This record gives sequence, structure tokens and C-alpha cells, in this order.
Amino acid sequence: MKAHLLFADQDFAWDRELPANSDDLVQDLELTTVLSVMAQGDTFLYDTAAKVVLAGLTDPEAIRYRQQVLADCLAEPAVLRQMYDTALGALLDKRKLWGYAAHYPSSILSAAISQTEALVARLRQLREIADATAGRFRSPGLTTLVSSLQADLDDEYFETVQEHLRQLRFRDGELMSARLGRDNSGIDFVLRYRRSRKGWKERVGLAPRSSYAFTIPPRDEAGGQVLSDMVNRGVNQVANALAQSADHMTSYFTMLRAELGFYLGCLNLADELAARGQPTVFPEPVASLPVRFQCTELRDISLALRIENVVGNNVTADGKPLVVVTGANSGGKSTFLRSAGLAQLMMQAGMFVTASSFRAGVCQHVFTHFIREEDANMISGRLDEELSRMSRLADDIRPHSLVLFNESFAATNEREGSEIARQVVQALLEADVRVMFVTHQYDFSSSFYREDHSRALFLRADRGAHGERDFRLLEAEPLPTSYGVDLYYRIGGWLDETASEPGRREAGLTAGDRPA
Repeated sequence: MKAHLLFADQDFAWDRELPANSDDLVQDLELTTVLSVMAQGDTFLYDTAAKVVLAGLTDPEAIRYRQQVLADCLAEPAVLRQMYDTALGALLDKRKLWGYAAHYPSSILSAAISQTEALVARLRQLREIADATAGRFRSPGLTTLVSSLQADLDDEYFETVQEHLRQLRFRDGELMSARLGRDNSGIDFVLRYRRSRKGWKERVGLAPRSSYAFTIPPRDEAGGQVLSDMVNRGVNQVANALAQSADHMTSYFTMLRAELGFYLGCLNLADELAARGQPTVFPEPVASLPVRFQCTELRDISLALRIENVVGNNVTADGKPLVVVTGANSGGKSTFLRSAGLAQLMMQAGMFVTASSFRAGVCQHVFTHFIREEDANMISGRLDEELSRMSRLADDIRPHSLVLFNESFAATNEREGSEIARQVVQALLEADVRVMFVTHQYDFSSSFYREDHSRALFLRADRGAHGERDFRLLEAEPLPTSYGVDLYYRIGGWLDETASEPGRREAGLTAGDRPA
């Protein structure tokens, strides 16, 4: 049996390595915050969520398949948790039982019987859940799972399994056949199925003798060992077959727990967001081309899980493979970049996003190139480190990917940094790669605005007349200032009455103004 909750026609490759840039995505997008809420302290749920989120889908239909399953889970959370607990319980039951003694078939058989009985009891629980919830799901994934549980785990199945387990207990002894080899040793031992119990005449010795028997004396240790060896040879194949059957059932519960675990993590996340009053919506995934990106009230989910009153942004960048974000310091530029990256990852995992609406084209992969803090152990400068990191990314970037830049190539003078950024972005656009770039480099942003802004969207973090921020981005051309003087005021500075006119323009104030 298969669950098919993550894919309609294949299994999820749990043993597949994560993308090479996974650590950067987790760090730059603060994905740990989201995964921790999904896990609620459970290491298994954390690892499961990380693997699914970082291994995004690239087919809009496959994404919608997961969204439909998740919608059913959100509508019936108690059922999902009950099924997950059943799968987890089956694995815990198996761990409590003795393992297999590999050199003794009779021990293997005994352990396999015990484990199979425990696993079958859990299968019966799944069947009962399926019977109780039939007709309550709408998604193809859960509908198929419920119907397969009812069809494959019918009453006849359980009766057959119980009969086989009863026979394998050998309460009436083992019935085997064998042949004599050329040296008169026993060969070709075969365990036979005992179809019926002996009749009463045969049991009391009145029936004609159909076979001959002998009894091994209690003190005959050698004879007892020979008989034990004969039994082991006879039950060897059956013991291995039943052990494999128990392993197959264990594999099913392992797979079911993992796939249900992802959706359980989504339920945990949805509950936390609802408690914080954050909006959620299933995004609309579309094909990579033409370029599509549109959102209303899009919020940084990692920030929304830490603080209150997170501001959302409305952006329409359809047909714009390049989005350049400029404007005031601490105005919400990096927050928007994270919100876009997280929403893309969550959409392609089949999840909801924190927005009122979200539509985007699927991408082959998401890459980040964020500014890093100075490392005292670095053997080269920050610019060299940024260029080396960009070189490694270039080896993995493919057409229809999305690259998020945050203050990249700003570790040198503006002319040199802008030229590096301009050439990198131009090369990516020519390779059909979408780019979102947060920058303070006016030379870089203005050059794209002047040359051809029909294929680029320019957003600016707004600033009030007296330095206040509302953390919303507006569609506007780049300005030659990022209002860095506001930071000076924030730590207690004053504007010099004799400040030059360029200094006043940088501050956005007149010489007589004082910080609020």
C-alpha cells in the first residue's frame, strides 16, 4: 500500500540530499523560526518539514494536489492527528518487542509473529478511522488513501492473517516433509500447512495408523538438538517470509508517519498564525513563463511568528523578471525580500502563505545572496567572500530560478559595487532567471531605471517627512539617498545649523529641524 499524500503517483525521496544552498536559505530567510513552530519541539517533525519545504515542487498541478490534501487536513484536524498517532504508535510498538535472532529461525519466527500481531492491530485502527471518515474528504490524496484502506484491509484480510498467525504458533506441533539425501541425511525440508485437526479416533488411537512415530527420551540431548535443527530448517523460509512481511508493514507505517507528519506540521503552523491573527491563503501557482508575481498584504511569516503588528505589502510584478527595492534604512526592504522568498518556498511545498492573496510562477529553485557579518577568521575581505559565494551559486543556478540579493556587493565603493551588481544581474536576466535585489547603490538601481524599466519593477521603502517609517513599499523610482542620517538622529545626534545643502537634502530636513 502507498499513502500518496505528497505525490499523486510516486513516493517522496526522503533519503535525497537537500539542495546545496539549503543552509543559506535557512539562514537568510530565517526559516528556522517557521520550522520550529511546525515541529513544536519534535525533532522528527522538524526534519520532515525541512526536507519537504526545501525540496520544492516545480509543477503547478502537483502543488495544487498537496494544497487540496492540506485543505482537507485543516478541515479535519482531529482525523489527521488520529492517523498520525496510529502510525507513530505502530512504530513504537515494534520497538518495544524483541528483535530478530538472525541465527535461529524459530526465534525469528516468534519475534515476527509478535511484531506482526502488533502491526496488524494498528492496521485495524487505520481501517476503523477510514470507515468513520469515508465521504468527509474532497482531496484526491486523502480520498484515495481512505478507499485503499477500506479495500485492502477488509475483513477477509484480517481473518486470513489471524488464521496464518494461529497456524504459525504450532500449538499442535510442526508438520514438515523432507527427503533423504545420498548420504541418508535429511534434505529439502518443507513446512506443511495443517489443514485440520486430528479426529477423535486418531487422537485416542482407534484409527488405523497412517504414519510411524518415535519419542526422544528427555535425557537425549543430542537427539533433542537434532530435532531442534530439523525444526529450524523447516521453519526457516516461513520465518524469513513473515519477518519480511513485518518489515514491509513497518515501512508502510514509517512512510505514512512521515507524510502525515508534514501536514501535522502545517496544522501546528496554522494554529499559531491564527492565534496571532495573521492571514493565511493558499497561493495560486502558475507556469514559469510568462513571469508572474502578485501579492496583497504579503507578510514575512518568520517575523509574524515573533512580533505583533507585522505590516503587509501589495506588489504586482507580472512581466517583470527584475524587482529592485531601494529607499530608507530600516524601512522594510529586507523584510519584504524574506517574505517573498518564504512565500515562494512555501507555495512550492504545497503550503499556505501569510497574505490575503498570492500568485507566482513556479521556479526551478530559490537562491539567496545576503550580506554577511564580518568574520574575524576570514582570510580574505568581505567583497572576495561575496564574489566567491556568487561564483558557487552560479554553478547551480538554472533558467527559471529565483535569486534574492540583499545589499550584495556593497563592501567596496559604489561605482565598483554597482558595476559588479549590474553585470551579475544582467547575466542572470539573459539566462531567464528572476531577480529581486535590495540595494542602497543608487548608481546600480538608477542605471536599470534609465535604460529600460519596462521589464523591471522599482519599489521604494517610504519615509515620512520627519523620518517615520510605515514599513510599506511603494512603486517609485530610486532616490540618491537612503536617509542614513536618520540613524544618526536615532542615537542622539543633531543637525548642524551650518550643514551643507547636500547634507540637508540627505537628511530630508531644513537646517532648523530637530529630530522628533
